[in-house]
Amino acid sequence: MTPRIPNRTARRLFMQRHLLSHSPTGRQTKDDLLDVINRLGFVQVDSIQTVERAHHMILFARNQTYRKKHLADLVEKDRHLFENWTHDASIIPSRFFSYWAAAFPHRADTIQLAWGRWGREGFKEQAGDVLAEIAKRGPTLTRDMGTDEKRSNGGWWDWNPSKTSLEYLWRTGGLCICRREGFQKVYDLTENVIPAEHREADHDRDALIDWSCRAAMDRLGFATPGELAKFWALISPAEAKEWAAKQNSLVEVEI
Repeated sequence: MTPRIPNRTARRLFMQRHLLSHSPTGRQTKDDLLDVINRLGFVQVDSIQTVERAHHMILFARNQTYRKKHLADLVEKDRHLFENWTHDASIIPSRFFSYWAAAFPHRADTIQLAWGRWGREGFKEQAGDVLAEIAKRGPTLTRDMGTDEKRSNGGWWDWNPSKTSLEYLWRTGGLCICRREGFQKVYDLTENVIPAEHREADHDRDALIDWSCRAAMDRLGFATPGELAKFWALISPAEAKEWAAKQNSLVEVEI
């Protein structure tokens, strides 16, 4: 018979894993904030600002002495955190970067296929020129690239080819966000942003799948294979399902 976990118990476990079951008070240092983000796994960077940027509110909910300057320092000065993509743009511990590096080639193939269907053309061919330009000029805002280029058809996808190349290079590891001005990304070469000890993609696909699933399960407490895959968005649900089927330490339950 499949064990059943009551909703009340599941809620308590979920709150505990998301660091919401303790008092959000007590002075938080910059190291304490880094520990919170390590334990959460990542914090989604959000442009919504009805009251405050959503990522600041997420961290404030865990500790009401949270300071935005500590987060900025951890990303922009100490380089203990970096920005890239999970299910959305996120702030992630730099010590995990090697797993993103292992996933970048597969992600590049996926992006090229998807963006090609959406009518974005030429961004991959232009990527080399964009990299060379940023190597020459240093940290660069999106608005400073391709100022004489024609844009696409408006809306969220109102990107010129250089903007598209910047976004592609960021999502596939050629560039990193070194800081933000307001909420605008400032791009630089990855080797200028990510510490050398974290840059090597020394994981094969099996190692990436194993880490992704274990690290997600540690932070969720319970999950479907699809939820394991979506947590970091580095692997497929099918890969997570196959991994889970091989784990003697996991127990299938009903919530």
